[in-house]
Amino acid sequence: MGYINNQLGFPNGVLQTRSFVKHGNCALLEPNGWVNNRVPGFDNCDMTILGSPKMGASFVDYVVTMHPNGENTRGFGGGDIETFVFVLEGKIKAYSDKDEHNLDQGGYLYCPAGVTMYLKNDNNGEKSKLFLYKRRYVPLEGYSARVISDNIKNVEIVHYEGMENVHFQSMLPAELGFDMNMHILTFKKGGSHGYIETHVQEHGALITSGRGMYNLDNQWMPVQEGDYIFMGPYNLQVAYQVGEEDFSYIYSKDCHRDIDL
Repeated sequence: MGYINNQLGFPNGVLQTRSFVKHGNCALLEPNGWVNNRVPGFDNCDMTILGSPKMGASFVDYVVTMHPNGENTRGFGGGDIETFVFVLEGKIKAYSDKDEHNLDQGGYLYCPAGVTMYLKNDNNGEKSKLFLYKRRYVPLEGYSARVISDNIKNVEIVHYEGMENVHFQSMLPAELGFDMNMHILTFKKGGSHGYIETHVQEHGALITSGRGMYNLDNQWMPVQEGDYIFMGPYNLQVAYQVGEEDFSYIYSKDCHRDIDL
């Protein structure tokens, strides 16, 4: 999953891209346009900030490359911020306050508001790559969230809306204490959504394998492994798989809350 092109220099051809941003509506960011950021607290890490409030999202998504000795010892989240990390490649030690979680590829950790996440590369001198998320938690009286850690290989596969060639996995419980969830949606050969979705929830999605055609705001476009997609509230959205490889992506979704007036 080599998402960032580090081959810098004078271009061989015309500069062009599939990327676009419609603030608050939708966006597609292909990886050859990503840039690295230095984020306080993350040492020996390349940080790419993807979806964010500056794009119109209520959350922040990152792709993180943790080099040997890469770590965050200052802490990520805590207070009223909830966080989530998913290991794309490699192996890390992740901490929910002082509790240690050993995560390899496909492993994940959710820390609710009030619990601080710490991260450390543990991949025998090799780099690790992470999908990282944070959002301000929306409390609901009488309910609360809790620390969740597991690996996607242990998560039940559900036929999405009854379709055998579209698989759906939810990494967090469907409980009112949780105001968001993180999912993986996989389209096998010939798979697609059953209809064009239009809903108030928003998504940030990183494509982890394969190729597809995606309709964003009623415009069809090709997408592939490494692309990042933001889908804002009420954005028209639908996809189908193309090629031989499974088309799969990890994405967030806010849930279980009414709309404030």
